[in-house]
Amino acid sequence: MTSLLRARAPSRFNFYKTKNIMALEIEGRIKQKLAKQSGQGAKGSWTKQDFVLEYQDGNYPADVCLTAFGNDKVADLDKYQVGDSVKVAFNLRAREYNGRWYNDVRVWRIAPAGQSASAPAQQQAYQAPQNYSPAPQPNYGAQPQQQAPAPTIDDLPADDPSNDLPF
Repeated sequence: MTSLLRARAPSRFNFYKTKNIMALEIEGRIKQKLAKQSGQGAKGSWTKQDFVLEYQDGNYPADVCLTAFGNDKVADLDKYQVGDSVKVAFNLRAREYNGRWYNDVRVWRIAPAGQSASAPAQQQAYQAPQNYSPAPQPNYGAQPQQQAPAPTIDDLPADDPSNDLPF
C-alpha cells in the first residue's frame, strides 16, 4: 500500500514523495552494542544507540549496523544482550551533509528470533470445528501388504496388424 505525500518545491514543479509501507526485516544475533548517544536538536532532545547484528548471508555470516532511535526503541534494545537472537524490523533512511550522502538503518521493532517482528507476540489459538475427526494415521509398524508383481515384456499385448500407430 502506498500513500502519496505532496512536497512543496521552490520551483514551478510539483514533486511527490511516496512512503512505502513494505516492512524490511532481518533475523540474526546481536554481535555488539555500541554506546548510547544523546543530544539536543531543533525538535528537542534525542537518544540513539547503534548495534551490530550478525546474520547468515548465503554460506557466510555478514554484519549490519542498525540504529535504535528514540527513547522507546533504545529501551526495547536494552531488553536484549549481546549474543541474543532477534528479529528486527527496520526502515532505510538517507540524508545529505556537506555534499555527501549517509544512510541509516533505523529500527522500529525488535522481537525475539522465531517470532514475527510485525505481528503481536501472542497469537490466538484456533479450535477445531465441531464434528471434526482427524484423518486416520497410517500404521507404520504393521506388516507390509502383498503387492502385485511388476509387469514384464511377456505381459504386453501382442502386435495387432490393423494398428498402424508408430508407438
